[in-house]
Amino acid sequence: MRHIDDTERRSRLAVRHGLHPAHRLTDPVAVTHAMTVLHATEPATVHLAVRARADGVSPESVDRALYEERSLVKQIAMRRTLFVFPRDLLPAALGSAASRVAAEQRRIIVRDVERHGVADDGGAWVDAATRAVIAHLATTGPLAARELREQVPELTGTFTVSPGKKYGGTFQIAPRVLTLLGAEGRIVRGPNAGHWRLGRPTWTLMDSWLGEQPRPLPTEEGYAELVRRWLRTFGPGTVEDVQWWLGSTKGAVRAALEAVAAVEVGLDRGQVGWVLPDDVDPVAPPEPWAALLPTLDPTTMGWKGRGFYLDPEDVPYLFDTNGNAGTTAWWDGRIVGAWVQDDDAAVRVVLRADVGAAGRAALDAEATRLTAWLDGVRIANVYSSALMRQARLP
Repeated sequence: MRHIDDTERRSRLAVRHGLHPAHRLTDPVAVTHAMTVLHATEPATVHLAVRARADGVSPESVDRALYEERSLVKQIAMRRTLFVFPRDLLPAALGSAASRVAAEQRRIIVRDVERHGVADDGGAWVDAATRAVIAHLATTGPLAARELREQVPELTGTFTVSPGKKYGGTFQIAPRVLTLLGAEGRIVRGPNAGHWRLGRPTWTLMDSWLGEQPRPLPTEEGYAELVRRWLRTFGPGTVEDVQWWLGSTKGAVRAALEAVAAVEVGLDRGQVGWVLPDDVDPVAPPEPWAALLPTLDPTTMGWKGRGFYLDPEDVPYLFDTNGNAGTTAWWDGRIVGAWVQDDDAAVRVVLRADVGAAGRAALDAEATRLTAWLDGVRIANVYSSALMRQARLP
């Protein structure tokens, strides 16, 4: 059995993820294909993830791919997370990971509609609400969630949870219905009504936005294609890595690995990983490199087992308790810290490890490059890590 050690795994991510300067990619679409998908929970992550991997791109070029060319599409899929997909991967996601999310969302909405007295028949209420949204968007074009709620009476409804608790309150059901329709691939996030660093989505019909309705693949084929892309981007990985990324069952992962004829390889610490059958040849280590990645970056979030690029002692400083990553600073294939911005929007690196003079100089150069690219724009992060928050203290 071929053994792929941690050093080679770090070399693979440097080259294939476009993070090494000698392996930069050309444009937003090339970056998204290389990474399989981009995390989009925080809107700025999409633009910053592309910037880290492609020279000569601007925020406007990312927006153009998303909203004018529509070669990239935002889609709820794995783990009920919002991603940016290349268009050709949508059928696989809609038939597998997104379909799984849609079924679960429908079940929850039906339950809560009945539990909170919105309607006696939750299934009938959901059917009426979804039909009304589709019919309304067919006549109006893109609308924000608030506009839809105000204009579509069938979306009216609230539920109250944990009254008196910090995390409790009264919530509209309408956003859940839109999430359901999005997971089903019937509607999609269209033009963004705000600055690129902010999420102000409008919703529109998928077939209207793309000029066609993507036809979902059968479930098994969809999972197989997602796993094939994941292995090309992140392989080798363990069954647990793939299961976590997909948000699926272990059985679905094993079936997909078999469908793509994945090959077992040995990993450090006695683990077993998987690669595609044409991907067993060694990858030579590139020269040392530095990178500054955004919150929830696809490289940082690509594996469940992160020990080959992250010191376990640093996890509480760089990830929240749900495993969401803040900004990260990388030196030669390892996460060594985070980055923040000062009051003048200049990027500053905050280290958790000694990287030596060469590492410090390379990271400072990356900070200068990112500062120039941002051009005075300050990024607000929902998923600020402990290290990021501490760095902002006086």
